[in-house]
Amino acid sequence: MKKICGLTTVLIFLCIYSFAQLTTTPSGGNKKAWVGEQIGLTAVEIHYDRPGIKGREGKIWGQLVHTGFADQGFGSSKAAPWRAGANENTTIHFSTDVKIEGKELSSGTYGLFIAYDSNESTIIFSKNSVSWGSYYYDEKEDALRVKVKPSATDKSVEWLKYEFSNQTDNSATVNLLWEKLSIPFKIEVDLVKTQLAVFRNELRNRQGFVWQTWDQAAQWALQNNTNLEEALRWSDSATSPIFGGNSHFQPFATKAQLLQKMGKTAEADALMKSAMPMANMQELHQYGRQLLSQKKNKEALEVFKINASKNPNQFTTLMGLVRGHSANSDYKTALKFAKQALPLSPNPLNKTNVEAMIGKLEQGKDVN
Repeated sequence: MKKICGLTTVLIFLCIYSFAQLTTTPSGGNKKAWVGEQIGLTAVEIHYDRPGIKGREGKIWGQLVHTGFADQGFGSSKAAPWRAGANENTTIHFSTDVKIEGKELSSGTYGLFIAYDSNESTIIFSKNSVSWGSYYYDEKEDALRVKVKPSATDKSVEWLKYEFSNQTDNSATVNLLWEKLSIPFKIEVDLVKTQLAVFRNELRNRQGFVWQTWDQAAQWALQNNTNLEEALRWSDSATSPIFGGNSHFQPFATKAQLLQKMGKTAEADALMKSAMPMANMQELHQYGRQLLSQKKNKEALEVFKINASKNPNQFTTLMGLVRGHSANSDYKTALKFAKQALPLSPNPLNKTNVEAMIGKLEQGKDVN
């Protein structure tokens, strides 16, 4: 009985010891790090350990970091790439599908490996992201391989790091930097696809119970000239009495612009005429400016006149009349309204602009 109790005590001690070790710095003093960035709507995160040069200048690439695939003398892999960092796997996570160097890669978390070569290195994204280093690397678990060209840098980097550069709305370059070398790879996202997917999902949720969100989605599609038929359906919801949009000018203006973009000009014009009584001063002014941009000068002037009759002696409506008459080559009338608008200028910048318009009109030049 005593032997059994003693054995039980030893086992309990061993279990406690194995799960209750104190926290220490990473093995070898390598620094744990993580870096991330949002590309479009796609979150990209890299988790890695940062080895240091530690006096090994000139002995990193091709020596400490072996060339290509090698048998590291431990683990099951006999042809392992570099772990792209230190200690456990370097991992990279994508919240949506992406393209790496032009090749498609599904969303998810991947082990990140590099088969280094001074002329052309291979970046490897492995479905196995939980192993220690590359000792158990298996090429059958590869999700993607891409070839990239390393480049020399002027400044030496003591501690390995990852940085994002060359950012655009839908792409960025990830650079692994260590010693005097950079190994880059480009990430691209389908911003239109991901944004539309977010809209579709959110409009099915609580965000879909007000007209403003339906209008926001429709406007985005309009501005990006994509999925116009779907955007028109979103505008139908935005202008519906179900969500309260039927008493607001804005969603009708969006819908009309979509119809215009789709070549349904007559339908767009009719919709705007019916919606104009709901418009406030600024909305009517912007609609007039929109017509001017479409070279519909006579129609724009009529809108500016309606706005002026509803909101007389206002700086905005007087300026609308200036632009409307000038666009129709009636510079004399435009000059009259410009002089009326000048003392109503709300700030010095507007005053300067009006003075410049007066100068142009006195020379018989259009101000638009």
